[in-house]
Amino acid sequence: MSDNRRTFIKKSVAFGGYSLIAAGGLLDSPDANAEWLADTPSTTILQQTLKRLFKDRQIIESDKIGIQIPKTAENGAAVPITVTSSLNNVESIAILVEKNPIPLAAKFELSPDLEPFVSTRLKIAESSAVVVIVETGEGFYSAAEKIIVTLGGC
Repeated sequence: MSDNRRTFIKKSVAFGGYSLIAAGGLLDSPDANAEWLADTPSTTILQQTLKRLFKDRQIIESDKIGIQIPKTAENGAAVPITVTSSLNNVESIAILVEKNPIPLAAKFELSPDLEPFVSTRLKIAESSAVVVIVETGEGFYSAAEKIIVTLGGC
């Protein structure tokens, strides 16, 4: 009886160990992964985020969006930004940071009775563009500003 039990325990431990190794990716071929990565289209995280948020809708560049942000920030941990708009029927304002690990920094849903004005502080990983997307009843509009960060915040 003890031989069957020992054999069962040995096989269970061996099977569990192989399962962990396989699940951890240690038995994968790096060449196969390299071929898969080469086949995928190269899009930035910002482009993927825009596609996910706005589902391939056309975004028009507009000069009716005001972005007040310092051109240079000593510390990217708390960068002040103020966004205003003279567009009509503003429904939402989204703020994205191009080179952050998660580009969507903030999204504000606005009532039609409110003035399109938002102010917040951003965490910015490195020097990049800050993109503001304003959704109105007529469509989507964008504006961007470049910012130089000397000490990353993320």
